[in-house]
Amino acid sequence: MNAWILEPALMARRGQWYRFLTSGFLHADWGHLLFNMFAFYSFSPVVLGALAGNFGQLPGLGWFLLLYLGGIILSDVPTYYRHRRDANYRSLGASGGVSAVVFASILLFPVAPGGGGIIIFPIPFPIQPFLFGGLYLLYSWYQGRRQGDNINHDAHFYGALFGVLLMAALLPAAAPQFYIQVKQFIYSKF
Repeated sequence: MNAWILEPALMARRGQWYRFLTSGFLHADWGHLLFNMFAFYSFSPVVLGALAGNFGQLPGLGWFLLLYLGGIILSDVPTYYRHRRDANYRSLGASGGVSAVVFASILLFPVAPGGGGIIIFPIPFPIQPFLFGGLYLLYSWYQGRRQGDNINHDAHFYGALFGVLLMAALLPAAAPQFYIQVKQFIYSKF
């Protein structure tokens, strides 16, 4: 744990940049691990399927690994800069990579089939993926500014941003399709 955790002040002193990646393979407890893996396995098949369908099996898998591992690494870069002088700050978990995958999925499929929404824990009612995504980004941004609950909300926010940007770069038609689907959904409701 001590050798792999994201510890920005120590990283700045010793140049242990590998911690950007290794911290993503550590979790605080079984609940943390299970929640991350449940979200990952719920959303990754559609993202991997889209990438494999557009690039082929092996290249699609390569892009998917870049999405997930890149999300883990890049989501912690802002955290590093924010806390590099804080000797007490430590962070762990795969949330940045998981957020990258979840938000890549939301970009690809912003409206649930049938228009009824999907159930996403902890929300107890069906919600459209694009609406969940927007609310989750606002929540993560807000909580990241508050810093009161020992959760690296910035990793969630920046992982999500990375996932959307990488998927839009890899599949340029995804962003216009996102807009069209959301617009059609909103017009059908009003």
